[in-house]
Amino acid sequence: MYTYLIRYSEIFLKSEFVRRKWEKKLIENIKKVIDVKVKTNRGRIYLITDEQIDEKLKKIFGIVSFSRVVHCKLEELNDVVLKYCREKISNAKTFAVRVKRVGVHDFTSQQKAAELGSLILKEFPNLKVDLNNPEFELYVEIRDDNCYVFSEIVKGAGGIPLGVEGRVVSLFSAGIDSPVATYMMMKRGCEVLPIYFDLGGFFEGKAYERLKAVENVMKEYQPDFKVEVFNHEGFIKKAVEVLKEKNKLNYLCLICKRRMYRVAEEYAKEKKALGIVTGESLGQVASQTLDNLYILSKACSIPIYRPLIGMDKVEIEKIAKEIGTYKYSIIPVECKAKPKKPKTKGKLEVVEDLENEIYRIL
Repeated sequence: MYTYLIRYSEIFLKSEFVRRKWEKKLIENIKKVIDVKVKTNRGRIYLITDEQIDEKLKKIFGIVSFSRVVHCKLEELNDVVLKYCREKISNAKTFAVRVKRVGVHDFTSQQKAAELGSLILKEFPNLKVDLNNPEFELYVEIRDDNCYVFSEIVKGAGGIPLGVEGRVVSLFSAGIDSPVATYMMMKRGCEVLPIYFDLGGFFEGKAYERLKAVENVMKEYQPDFKVEVFNHEGFIKKAVEVLKEKNKLNYLCLICKRRMYRVAEEYAKEKKALGIVTGESLGQVASQTLDNLYILSKACSIPIYRPLIGMDKVEIEKIAKEIGTYKYSIIPVECKAKPKKPKTKGKLEVVEDLENEIYRIL
């Protein structure tokens, strides 16, 4: 059996009512992906399982860090510490003991750390104490009569528990940007409903293969993550037809994206979602200039969230690599309908007039 100590940060700062609610949600999210027994104690969650679950824990939002621990009673602590050190200390030449204590005891944390340090030095006389930069660190958490011994603190996904902030709809292309934007909203407690616009014959490359590969990665963070596909090919055909006739093909990207916004808004209302998430970053491509983002935002009435708005491509790619989507998102996919020189500073009244023409023949 394995025991894990789970730590959270932002949850602890909330009011008692919210803290309990969010802690309960975090435990629900853990149980969705891992078969565990759960115990709680004053800002800590303990998981007991028959398998190592480190990789799964790293992808659960709300967990700031975790440790695989050895649990024992206070009277057993000395023996357990020595046994643990025999297994864990290999070629280390320096060490430190860090003790954290909760409850009423006849010793301080510093006193217990010194006591355990002396015990270890007797067992390992070649070791030296180094409190600043030790090669081996022993951590001991004492909570009343229970002790938890460990030597590693693993960074978690952080953020707040998935779902505590409600639902949003994500415009999910499976390129580099939209999965990162989706991930960032998940990290802030949103359940994300992704939608994908299939351009059919206007796509060049392995669009579907890319979509499924990225979708599978996102399921590691939100187990019920399932992309809803909308046919967009028919609209693009009509739009291209009208815009060519009007000699306004450079407006295609704007009109295409505004259509996506409108479909997303209807889907959001159907699913009781509270906004739309996009991977747009200011100035990154033609449709993402300040002028054009204004025009896009006018396409619908519900909030639009752009978590990448102030980030550059290098920053976005770094996150994509960290979360595991990048290697699939770079599978080449091109839109054959895209004009050679997309409009960078569109006019809202022009866009609306063109849309009226397109929607008249749909």
